[in-house]
Amino acid sequence: MQNFKVIKNFLKKEHFDKLCNLKREKIKPNSIKVYHNKIDKFNNINSTLISNSLLVDLYKTYNKTSYKILGELAPQKIKLYDYTEFHLVETGKNYSFPIHQDIPSKLLSGVIYLYPEKNKGTFIYKNKRGENKEEIEWVQNKAFFFSRSENLSWHSYEGDKISNRLALVYNLMTYDLKKACEIENINYYKYLALNKINPYLLKYFKFTIN
Repeated sequence: MQNFKVIKNFLKKEHFDKLCNLKREKIKPNSIKVYHNKIDKFNNINSTLISNSLLVDLYKTYNKTSYKILGELAPQKIKLYDYTEFHLVETGKNYSFPIHQDIPSKLLSGVIYLYPEKNKGTFIYKNKRGENKEEIEWVQNKAFFFSRSENLSWHSYEGDKISNRLALVYNLMTYDLKKACEIENINYYKYLALNKINPYLLKYFKFTIN
């Protein structure tokens, strides 16, 4: 991975504390739980855990910053922005997600490490084979942002076998997948076909085709 941005102490303390203290379901050591929360540029909301008022507060407080980061990393994508995701994601202590690229409709991918104090962060690579492995280390309230670029944005994550891993996944998104593919010179129809197959490959065989 080439272009990314790391920001320490990204969230205000009040937001950090509220997110860490939200009541969540218990999960198994090898499982993942995603609480989906989204808000668009017209303030339309779809939330499963974060309250509407907190979601609006997060959007108003941080979206200008994330939009600026997108402008630095991939200015050609700014015009495609439609909505923001604030997903709260908890993974079990033994859970791992294999080397992959994010979907093209994610204009800006972000993660803010919430809890615990120590765990494994995000691993980035030169390619899908896992060469030149580097870790974006886990530090509470540290944000890691990147804008995917085809075959240059490989990454993975996993637990430390000791504690569950809680993070805020913060993405700037577009509904215009076709245009997002065009910007990255991706064959749109090939991508649609792979997108139908890959969830099954990941679930049953722990790999994807790119």
